[in-house]
Amino acid sequence: MPVMDEELAPLDCLLPSGTQRICLIVLNQPLDKDYLHILWSKALLRACADGAANHLYNITAGERDSFLPDYISGDFDSITAEVKAFYADKGCRLIETADQDLTDFTKCLALMVDEIHRRELQVDAIVTLGGLAGRLDQTMASVETLHHSLSMTQLPLLIIQGTSLAYLLRPGSHTLGVNTGLEGEWCSLIPVGGPCQTLTTGLKWNLRNEVLQFGKLVSTSNTYEPVAPGNPRRPVTVTTDQPLLWSMGVRKDKK
Repeated sequence: MPVMDEELAPLDCLLPSGTQRICLIVLNQPLDKDYLHILWSKALLRACADGAANHLYNITAGERDSFLPDYISGDFDSITAEVKAFYADKGCRLIETADQDLTDFTKCLALMVDEIHRRELQVDAIVTLGGLAGRLDQTMASVETLHHSLSMTQLPLLIIQGTSLAYLLRPGSHTLGVNTGLEGEWCSLIPVGGPCQTLTTGLKWNLRNEVLQFGKLVSTSNTYEPVAPGNPRRPVTVTTDQPLLWSMGVRKDKK
């Protein structure tokens, strides 16, 4: 069902003063310590997907008791015995999920959605740290999980790593706040999964009901509508008839 003007500032979650209520999934890729500290402090629920626990264990040396996930899930082919024993001893739930037709990310997300409902948590977004670096097939698997998420939850699912954020827009109308000060110069709309008829405002190169489709037209290396110095950037609006991947740059020189 198309959404009716969903509003979200994707990078609010990385602002120490941001107001988004989030839950956090950590994936099995190198962690950014600054991002981890900010997101962990805000999260109402925190989870690691399998080998992500190794990265969490290593990056939090000396303060591990302050970074205990609510659960660690996966087929446990990546987590080390030492790390698994440490978190088990600390009372973290270890949930084995053996279904090989789904990635550890997708399975971890399914558990999180169930837990949000069970606890009746008031959440604005699920944020995933990691998933956009390293092997191309794993990055594409992250994008595939974004597609799974549309049928799993109404909550936005954001993936953040390095200088990139990815967010799959549902069919319908969206208003994206892009005035947090953390936005980089670039943004894009990529029709992963099929053609998308798209209408936008707030971009330097807007789409006027054009069809985005691989082999024809994609909106990569776009940027935001220019504004006079000192003026706030206008929100970006996107209307799409099919799921459409929004990605954007993240500034790492300003927090």
